[in-house]
Amino acid sequence: MISTLPEAIENNRVNLEGDSNQILKALFATAIRFHLPVAVWRLPATSEIKLCVSLRPAQTSGDVPQLESGVSGFAFYPFQVSEKYPAQFIKADITYSSLSAKLKFNFKLSENPEYVALVQRLQEYFDKIKGSATTNNWHVSRKVKPHQTSEDSFKNLVQESVAAIEAGQIEKVVLSRVRATDLVAGFDLMDTYLRLQEVYSNAFVSLISIPETGTWMGASPEILVQVSKERIFKTVALAGTQALTADCNPAKASWQQKEIEEQSLVKRYILNCFKRIHLRDYTETGPRTVVAGNLMHLRTDFSVDMKKEEFPKLGTQLLELLHPTSAVCGMPKETATQFILEKEGYDRAYFSGFLGPVHIDGESNIYVNLRCSQILEQVALTYAGAGITAESEPEKEWLETRMKMDTIRQVFRNEAS
Repeated sequence: MISTLPEAIENNRVNLEGDSNQILKALFATAIRFHLPVAVWRLPATSEIKLCVSLRPAQTSGDVPQLESGVSGFAFYPFQVSEKYPAQFIKADITYSSLSAKLKFNFKLSENPEYVALVQRLQEYFDKIKGSATTNNWHVSRKVKPHQTSEDSFKNLVQESVAAIEAGQIEKVVLSRVRATDLVAGFDLMDTYLRLQEVYSNAFVSLISIPETGTWMGASPEILVQVSKERIFKTVALAGTQALTADCNPAKASWQQKEIEEQSLVKRYILNCFKRIHLRDYTETGPRTVVAGNLMHLRTDFSVDMKKEEFPKLGTQLLELLHPTSAVCGMPKETATQFILEKEGYDRAYFSGFLGPVHIDGESNIYVNLRCSQILEQVALTYAGAGITAESEPEKEWLETRMKMDTIRQVFRNEAS
């Protein structure tokens, strides 16, 4: 991997030759072997898979990451920050790109001399396994036991939510559930991730593994906040769900009042966040029907040219305001959040939180952690939610969550739920 380590670190990069998938597997397996935090991701509609490893434990903080400048890394934040589920940040000490085949060292020897011995051990292990690496080990959270939501309890909670909406207590609430899937014999985590990113080319496909926190994999369709190299800010209002079939595609999609209202509430929430910081000059496009894996949604896009506006920290400001959005929580936000915490019956942990690369190659891409699973030793816990309004029907909401779960469950097992 490296000839003379100090020289390679000072030069900031080294080329890795060989099959990119095998290199990804070996880098991931090396991080797990040395108990290091690691993140793998691929942005929508791209073919470049990136990986970052922190040479120290993930940083924990209640503050959102600074998206416009500062420390590069990968953010992994829960639905609600708590002592059990803290906000995590994987500093990008080492990064790899499958397209450039370059390993980069993003630290200085003069500031981190202790890293040399550690990277030397990483190199030796990587060289040993790079031709035959398997990824059948990962960081497992000891805080979580396999569990799942029963059909009766979910449907009863939908009915209770509709009653609360009709009584004027809330406008909308997003209910979620969890399902346990046994991992097949010989399950390889990175092979599963690679299948997932091939199946869902238009999703943000991620794999995060942090000691103590555990391992999560997902294919999210929803941008929360994006700040591009050109200083363009983007966010979306995404809500409403129906199956993508041969007879029902974006050109033929017909949306019911329930889905239209649900999407409108998410859009209104975003506009209210704009008003709170007095942002008036933005571009709005949509709503339009978009495809996300095996599903279709209604989506409205918002963008702001940060070079023309007096909002140098717009991405960070709106990340603080938007999370958790009404698309994963409800409206009013505080009331809906309290309803979820009291009624849902389990802790969402990092499901419906946010995640993504921060200030990597000059840009930040933060997504809502949807269509995701937490990987335990022999079981994957898959999460999905549905927006509940006055028109919601328990059976339809149960089926919607099942369709969403199938997005990721199909890569674990070759069957529908």
